[in-house]
Amino acid sequence: MADVLMYCTASCPYCVAAERLLRAKGVQHIEKVRIDLEPERRTEMMERSRRRTVPQIWIDTHHVGGFDDLSALDRAGGLDPLLTGAATSGG
Repeated sequence: MADVLMYCTASCPYCVAAERLLRAKGVQHIEKVRIDLEPERRTEMMERSRRRTVPQIWIDTHHVGGFDDLSALDRAGGLDPLLTGAATSGG
């Protein structure tokens, strides 16, 4: 299973939905960076993603984006290959 990193906050319903989808796909461990608890990490998130909103999700080195992006990737059939390491595209 691929490594998953998610920048998030406690009060974000999209963060909760993203985690729920990833767990349903069998992801056991999600490295969460809580930018509400570590506000200095927000700058890091924005520099890496070029986005200001949470969640921001990486699967290995591939930047997926937010929950809408994650959900669209799943509907298109691209999430499972990323999670199992079978995808060849970089991000």
